[in-house]
Amino acid sequence: MTSVVLVLNAGSSSLKYSLVEADTGDRHASGLVERIGTAEGRLTHHSPDGDHVAPVRVADHEDAIRAALSAFDEHGPALESAGLSAVGHRVVHGGTRFSRPAIVDDEILEEVRRLVPLAPLHNAANVEGLEVARRLFPDLPQVAVFDTAFHQTLEPHVYTYAVPLPWRDDHGVRRYGFHGTSCAFVSRAAAALLARPLEEVNLIVLHLGNGASATAVAGGRSVETSMGLTPLEGLVMGSRSGDLDPAVLGHLHRQLGWSAEHIDRALNQDSGLKGLTGDNDLRAVEELVRAGDPGARLALDVYCHRIRKYVGAYYAVLGSVDAVVFTAGVGEKSVLVRETSMAGLSRLGIEVDGARNRAVGGTPAVISPEGSEVAVLVVPTNEEWEIARQVMGVMRTSTGKG
Repeated sequence: MTSVVLVLNAGSSSLKYSLVEADTGDRHASGLVERIGTAEGRLTHHSPDGDHVAPVRVADHEDAIRAALSAFDEHGPALESAGLSAVGHRVVHGGTRFSRPAIVDDEILEEVRRLVPLAPLHNAANVEGLEVARRLFPDLPQVAVFDTAFHQTLEPHVYTYAVPLPWRDDHGVRRYGFHGTSCAFVSRAAAALLARPLEEVNLIVLHLGNGASATAVAGGRSVETSMGLTPLEGLVMGSRSGDLDPAVLGHLHRQLGWSAEHIDRALNQDSGLKGLTGDNDLRAVEELVRAGDPGARLALDVYCHRIRKYVGAYYAVLGSVDAVVFTAGVGEKSVLVRETSMAGLSRLGIEVDGARNRAVGGTPAVISPEGSEVAVLVVPTNEEWEIARQVMGVMRTSTGKG
């Protein structure tokens, strides 16, 4: 059995894809189809012979996947000769049903469809991607890898909200957590950087991108995480508020007559850095900070204070910490966020070395001073490789080949 997997990540208006060697992480090609459902779609395909950008008409996800397949045909590598073993799908919400990847059949697809109310935009798109891929690749196994699965190790006292029993039992209101594939990959890579077995280390993983989360990982198991029923809870994000007094919803409804849908949309799409500065891109916020903009400085301080608060809380949850790990776009690239968010934690053994922090450049790195009690690491994430690894793991188990 080869280990080549076509990884698909179907979003509400986009499709990301990668052709990945699961055993090595080699990425043979990747791409993005944007603006699904419009006449102004765009495809970007990265292949061995370079990058290719072209306009495409993509009415739906089937058009998007067909556009990606055409890009493979035109620019390579040819899928027919790639030795594909399976198609792996990122599925955002697995509820309590899925704690590991699943080979998709009609029953599994129906289970994923039943979870759409927990993640309406994400899971609906994931279902569509699964349905289309099953039609276009009838002879290949389709494997769903769930973002929430890594957090199924949370204990009941961690995932339970203090809300009425019918909310919990009848409507699934509890903490689920997200960014699980990233956390799984980064935890393993961080342990390797520390030259210690994963089972022996306690980590605080900070996945900081446009979406952001903190996760306490003990011996490779998630024991606490900042995102909850949805990806809205927790850290300040690009356009999501993160933690908020729930009474804000009732207050805005009473004062302004806003509907739940209006408030939900505002908290997810118009809050976070965007709500504080008008821009959801941290790079733009940092430019304003350097220019002396007080609003941007406040936004950065709010953003970093929330991170620092979670690090302190998760230190208490874990009891001892071997490393704080920064990952994802902001975590891997923002010198200022890493420096600012870790400031004032020296009593906990957490410090950042300025020169090491500035020298980070795309590979796993230690940015804490030599001999620090708690290492501070920067570890690039690779969710596509993690999905491919998990796909091949379940495939080999199902066939008895490893």
